[in-house]
Amino acid sequence: MSVSSAPDPASLSYEQARDELIQVVGRLEQGGTTLEESLQLWERGEALAARCEEWLLGARKRLEAARTNAGEAGAGAGTGDRDSADSTGGAE
Repeated sequence: MSVSSAPDPASLSYEQARDELIQVVGRLEQGGTTLEESLQLWERGEALAARCEEWLLGARKRLEAARTNAGEAGAGAGTGDRDSADSTGGAE
C-alpha cells in the first residue's frame, strides 16, 4: 500500500495502526527508497505512532477510572488500606 492511498490514521484501531507502523519502520530500515518516499514514510510513521499513543492514553485513562471506581466501592466496604497500596504500586 502506498503512503498516499493509506487510510487516515484517525480511523485505525490500535492494532491496525501498530501493524502498519511496523511495516513502515521495516521499509525505512530496508532502505532503497528515494528521499521523497522516505520522508513520506517517516511522516506516515509519525502519524501512526501518534494514533497508537492516543489509543494507549485512552486505555490508561479507562484503567485509572476503573481503579478509582473499584477503590471507591472497596472503601465503602472498609478496604481503604488496600486501595492506598494499589495507588502506589504498579507500572507506569
